[in-house]
Amino acid sequence: MADGALGAGMSPTDPGAPAVELVGISKQFPGVLANDDVHLAVRRGEVHCLLGENGAGKSTLISILSGMQRPDSGTILIDGEPARIRSPRDALKMGIGTVYQHSTLIPALSVLENLMLGESRRIVLDRGRARARMAEIAKMLGVEVDPDARTGDLALGRQQQVEIISALWKGSRVLVLDEPTSMLTPQGVEELEKVLVQLKQQGTAIIFITHKLHEALAVSDRITILRRGRAIGELSSEEIRSSTPEQNRATIVRLMFGDATDIGDAPELQTRIEDVEDLGARRLTIAAGDEEEPILELKSVSAPGDGLEPGIVDVSMKVRAGQILGVAGIDGNGQRALAETIAGQRRARTGSVELFGTPVNRLGVSARQKLGLRYVTDDRLGEGIVRNLSVSINLLLKRIGEQPFWRRGRIDARKVNAAALELVAEYDIRTPGIATRAGTLSGGNIQKLLLARELSLGPKVVVFNKPTYGLDLRTTENVREVIRRLTAEGAGAVLISTDLDELLELAGEIVVLSRGRLVGTVQNGRDAAERIGALMIGDGDSPGAVA
Repeated sequence: MADGALGAGMSPTDPGAPAVELVGISKQFPGVLANDDVHLAVRRGEVHCLLGENGAGKSTLISILSGMQRPDSGTILIDGEPARIRSPRDALKMGIGTVYQHSTLIPALSVLENLMLGESRRIVLDRGRARARMAEIAKMLGVEVDPDARTGDLALGRQQQVEIISALWKGSRVLVLDEPTSMLTPQGVEELEKVLVQLKQQGTAIIFITHKLHEALAVSDRITILRRGRAIGELSSEEIRSSTPEQNRATIVRLMFGDATDIGDAPELQTRIEDVEDLGARRLTIAAGDEEEPILELKSVSAPGDGLEPGIVDVSMKVRAGQILGVAGIDGNGQRALAETIAGQRRARTGSVELFGTPVNRLGVSARQKLGLRYVTDDRLGEGIVRNLSVSINLLLKRIGEQPFWRRGRIDARKVNAAALELVAEYDIRTPGIATRAGTLSGGNIQKLLLARELSLGPKVVVFNKPTYGLDLRTTENVREVIRRLTAEGAGAVLISTDLDELLELAGEIVVLSRGRLVGTVQNGRDAAERIGALMIGDGDSPGAVA
């Protein structure tokens, strides 16, 4: 490859050595041993998957490898030689590139401009050579990307391809993919899998991080499982191929959680959606009958966006008692505007939001809550909690001023603490104590706190915005079980999620948002994933169509 081939200037000193090897890596933060004597070897031409629940140490390990953190002890070997990675620049120079789950591209620039950004070699002055080099990498990956396209206009799958091209452009021979499918359509996942095959054939070493077991088993040559900061076990390529999917899943679950665990029928343990014999038979929630009156209805509702994120335009939808209505779409297509408009945090410009047949456009958040509407935000840290306040206060935050927790303008600490302890036990919130600052909890436990707070008053309708995003397997299934139980007791739910597996597991009916518009409705069942994916990328029926 001309002018900076993959791994330019870094030919392996020992062809038999792993492309990258972590030996005895330990990293401690105040009160947390994030990595404990971790050993990990990644070979050329393989996909090596990292699995582990939240807090297992995956993020810290990758931060060390990418130069964002420095280990307290241990050694990093590149092609068998010790290496000191003190910064992201060092990592790039050593051929380690990271593609994060959220795009790092500059939306206003073209694809070619993003690739050339920060380029210190003479190629920056020669756009013709830059185009030729981009075309060469794209051809190697088997993808087609317009170099003059504005990256902000590209679908997330295409943006991810540009991120991978960018990493290879900089000479990366070790590629770290952090939750690479979390925002992709089914079609985007298929395209990524094809790219992985091409990368392996070129000898690239790939570290693949995911929460989904079926995904790991589908793409990985080896799988390392982390638990409580330690590399607790590994499945070799031979073990993966020689065992049945059920045997592999049982082994992984045992290593991730120990022998005493019950995670039920979590979607992460299932085979691919297209391989399920009868998807409708395994759904726990079905759409309510049309004859039932909706408890929540949006009639031609439009609302403004926020910054670069679009608002919603002419959205109509109904939710009935006992129903989970799924909302699918690539992230950033109006989901937050929809959730906040229903919750009362954002005013509708036109149309009507109705609860139990009564318009509530003029009512604020508190008034809608009194009618039985609750909202579980996707912004856990920024909006969901007050980080510096205790767990107990955060749990009762929305009952400030209410008896029996407040009397004559003063908090009744005894009653607040008693109620908090009950909620901590009921929702299994793992915390050193109820006086602990909420901001110090793990993401999964913060999510449990939000659920406990919002669902403890017997809500009639709940809007869940990405309720399991970034959570580990066990916490994900716990959260989904809470949603199932809520609707089984007669409440309605709006489930907004970028995880298509989650929507297919829980919702009977799924609407699809694209650029703030409702572009279709899909009844759950066979081929639902493909129909939803087609609507998400604009290949489905006309807006408002039922698929």
